[in-house]
Amino acid sequence: MNSKRPVNLDLSTIKFPLPALTSITHRVTGVILFVGLIFAFWALDASLSSPQGFEAVREALEYNFLAKLIAWGLLSALSFHFVAGVRHLLMDFDIGIDLEGGVQTSKITFIAAAVLVILAGVWVW
Repeated sequence: MNSKRPVNLDLSTIKFPLPALTSITHRVTGVILFVGLIFAFWALDASLSSPQGFEAVREALEYNFLAKLIAWGLLSALSFHFVAGVRHLLMDFDIGIDLEGGVQTSKITFIAAAVLVILAGVWVW
């Protein structure tokens, strides 16, 4: 096959439009939430197993930097994933499906998610 079409294998040179970045981030946060279920299920199981388990989880979330970082990361991923999911639901109702509307809803998605991420950080820390 001798094609004369240009081939760009360096993905870092491609400028993705904002709706594409929103969609990619939505998928990434879904993967983060899926993997983060390991921590969430451990915390739920430990906290419901006994009063000592509940205290261990409470102390971990209160004093352990890594536990706080994981909790904030999961809440941040959940925040973005939720807002982007609402955006996709609106698109199912033909809201924001044209180019201009897609860019506007992407901007709103990132702004709303940023506010929720900051609020989650204030709540966790």
